[in-house]
Amino acid sequence: MALDGKLLEILVDPLTKAPLLYDRDNNELISVESALAYPVRDDIPVMLEDEARELTLDEVEAWRKKKG
Repeated sequence: MALDGKLLEILVDPLTKAPLLYDRDNNELISVESALAYPVRDDIPVMLEDEARELTLDEVEAWRKKKG
């Protein structure tokens, strides 16, 4: 699945309102600021904190570097 770029531009982390990054390999939306990965199921982003997984410190640092 390729998440629509326009959708990604308007979606934000519901907790911090920060922009999200798309992890194509794991089909997740990444919030570096809250250190959460929101799943995308059946092409629908699940933007619920209870459904998100916590990122490890290593993952957060790797995404910070990718973010630029």
